[in-house]
Amino acid sequence: MTTSTPLQASADLQQNPLISFGRGICDYSQVKSSDIKPAIDFLLAQAEKAVAQAVDPKTPASWNELVEPLEDATESLSRSWGVISHLNSVADTPELRAAYGEMIPKVTAFFSSLGQNLALYQRFKELSQSSSYANLSTSQKKVIENSLRDFRLGGAELSDGDKPRFSQIQDEQALLGKAFSDHVLDATDSFVHLVTDKSELAGLPEDAIAAAADTAQQKGLQGWAFTLHFPSYYPVMQYSENRSLRRLMYEAYVTRASELAPQYSKGKLDWDNTANMLEQLKLRDEEARMLGFENYAALSLAPKMASSVSEVDGFLTTFAQKAKPFALKDWQELSNFAKAELNIGDGLEPWDIAFASERLKQERYSFSENELKQYFPLPKVLDGLFQVIQTLFGVKIESANLPTWHGDVQSFSVKNAEDRVVAYFYLDPYARPGKRGGAWMDDARGRRELPNGEIQVPVAYLVCNFAPPVKVDGVLRQPTITHDDVITLFHESGHGLHHLLTQVSALGVSGINGVEWDAVELPSQFMENFCWEWEVLEKMTSHAETEKPLPRELYEKILAAKNFQNGYMTLRQVVMSLTDWRLHANFDAVNAKGQAVLELSKSIADEFNVIPQPAISRWINTFSHIFAGGYAAGYYSYKWAEVLSADVYSAFEEAAKLTGSVLDEKTGARYRQEILEVGGSRPAAESFKAFRGREPSIDALLRHGGLVTQ
Repeated sequence: MTTSTPLQASADLQQNPLISFGRGICDYSQVKSSDIKPAIDFLLAQAEKAVAQAVDPKTPASWNELVEPLEDATESLSRSWGVISHLNSVADTPELRAAYGEMIPKVTAFFSSLGQNLALYQRFKELSQSSSYANLSTSQKKVIENSLRDFRLGGAELSDGDKPRFSQIQDEQALLGKAFSDHVLDATDSFVHLVTDKSELAGLPEDAIAAAADTAQQKGLQGWAFTLHFPSYYPVMQYSENRSLRRLMYEAYVTRASELAPQYSKGKLDWDNTANMLEQLKLRDEEARMLGFENYAALSLAPKMASSVSEVDGFLTTFAQKAKPFALKDWQELSNFAKAELNIGDGLEPWDIAFASERLKQERYSFSENELKQYFPLPKVLDGLFQVIQTLFGVKIESANLPTWHGDVQSFSVKNAEDRVVAYFYLDPYARPGKRGGAWMDDARGRRELPNGEIQVPVAYLVCNFAPPVKVDGVLRQPTITHDDVITLFHESGHGLHHLLTQVSALGVSGINGVEWDAVELPSQFMENFCWEWEVLEKMTSHAETEKPLPRELYEKILAAKNFQNGYMTLRQVVMSLTDWRLHANFDAVNAKGQAVLELSKSIADEFNVIPQPAISRWINTFSHIFAGGYAAGYYSYKWAEVLSADVYSAFEEAAKLTGSVLDEKTGARYRQEILEVGGSRPAAESFKAFRGREPSIDALLRHGGLVTQ
C-alpha cells in the first residue's frame, strides 16, 4: 500500500488557528489576517504533494490509495479557505480583505491546475476502468463519474498551449467576483442618511425609528440614521409617509455600485461594477468556447438537470407568459388604489410601490406587516422551526457551544433517536456593518467516512440579515422578525437539512455536494411551505408584549393575502432569471461596450415586465448572485426547483387529507430517505421520482401561487 507522508507544520504553524483545528472546528475568534498567508501556503504545499503522489505511476489506481489521500489534502485546504471566505462575508475588515485577496490567485490557480491535470485525469480513468471499480459503493462511483466530468470541464483535455490561458481566466474571474462583491458591500456600508426632524419619520414603526436612533448613536450622530442595509432601508420604503425620504433612499439603493451612485458615497467611481460585469461575461464566453461549448449557458448545463439552452429559455418564457396576466391585474389594482386613496395622481413612482402595496394590503386584509411582525419573536420562531424538523425527520436539536466569530452567533447540535450527534450548525441572524447582505447556507464541513472508519459529522452555516434587537426607552427588546424573514429562515434551514441529514459517506456527493445546481433549491423551497400552515404558526408565535399566540382571525387574513401581488413578484423573478440566462446564452460579450449589460436587462424588462422601469435603476450592478455568488447562468434554478419543491410538498398535503396533519411522520421519513439522505449520490430526477413515484408537474406551483384561473 502506498501512502503519502504529509508535510510537517512548524511549531508556529501548529499554533495557527487555520491549521490547528485539523478535522475539528476552527476557533474563528482567534483568526488574524496575518494567519492567512502562512496557513494557505502550507496547505497548498500539502495539496500539491498529494497531487504528485496521486499521479505517480507507482500509486495504485484505487479508492483508498488514489482518491482518499487526495481528498484528505484538498479537503484540508478547502476547509481552511472556507473559514477565510466565510469570515470575509460575515466579519469583513480591511486587513482581512487584503489578506484574503492576496491569496485568491494562488488558491484559484491550484484548483484550476487540478482540473487541468491530464495525468490525474488519466489516473481517475484508470480507476473507472479497473476491476476494483465494480466493488465501489454507489456514492463512490458517482464521485468518480463526477470527477471525470469535472476534469473535462476543468480543461484537462485542452492542449498544453491553451491551459495557461484557461488558468488565467479562472484567476481573473475569481478576482473580479470578489471585487464585485466588495463594491456592493462598500457602496452599501458607505451610505448614511441622517434625519434630525422627527416629523419626517411619520408612518415608520416604533422599532424602525428606535433602530435608526441606535444607528445614529453608534455613528456618533444626533438624530435618526438610515442605511442601505435591508432592515434599515425597507421599512422606509414600506411605511414612510415622507415621499421625498422614500425617493432619496430608493435612488441611493438602486444606483449602488454604479456610475450614478450618490455624491456622498466617497470613491463611488471605484465601486462602479459596469466594466466588471462586461469583463466577467467576456471571460465566461471565452472559457465556454475553449471547452467546445457555443456559449456559457450551454457549459453551465453540463452538470445540471436541464438538458438544453432552448429548454431553459422556453421554461422561463412560458412561465412569464403564464404570470403576466396576473401581474397586469396586480399592477392595475395598485395604480388605481394609489390614485384614489393615496392622492398619488401623477402616477406611481418606483419609490411609491412598496408603500402603496402595504397600504393596499392593510385595506384589503386589515392587517399590516408591522402588526404581524410582533407575533414572531426570533427565539419563539426558532422553537417552532426546530419542532417541525424534529417531528418530520426524527431528530433532536439542542444548543451547542461551538467557537463563533461574533457574539450574536448561536450554535446547535443535531442528534438522532439514539441521542448521538449527527451534525452541527451555526445561526448568524442579524445584519451588521462588515457583513454581506442577504441570506445563505454554506458548508463548513462535509460528512465523510474517514480512513480509520469514523464518520466525520457535517457542519453548516446558516446566515441571515434580520433587524437586530434594539433598545426602546433604555430597555433591550427581544428581536422580532417579519413573516418574510420567517420564510427566509425556513428556506435556509432547508438547505441546511440537505447538508446535515445526509447518510452518504463519500465527501464529493454527501449533503449538498454533487447535487445538480438547478435542483439544489428543492429542499429550501420545500421548507417555506410550512410557514403558511396553521398547525405550525400557532405553535411558533407569541406576541412580543402580550405573549399571546397568533389569533386564528389574523392567520386567515395572512393566508388570504399569501398570493397578494404574486403575479408581478413572480414575473420579477422570471425577468431576473431571463436576464441572467440571455446574458450567458446569446449576448455578444466579445464586442459589447459601455452599458450593454444594462441595456439588455432593460430590454428584457420592457418585453416581459409590467412595471415601468426608472431610467436611473442600476439593479444589475448589484446582482451578486450571478456576478459574485455562483449562480451565473443558473438563476433560473430558483423557479426550476420551485416546480419540484411544490410538487414534493403536495405529497404532504395529500397525507394531511388522511392524517389531519402536514407534519406527517411517514411522509417526512420518506422525504428524508429519498431526498435528503442521498445528497448528490444519484441524479436529482431519480430522487424526485423515488419520492413522488412520477415525473414532476408544474400544476402544484401554479396552484400554490394563485396563478390559475378560478
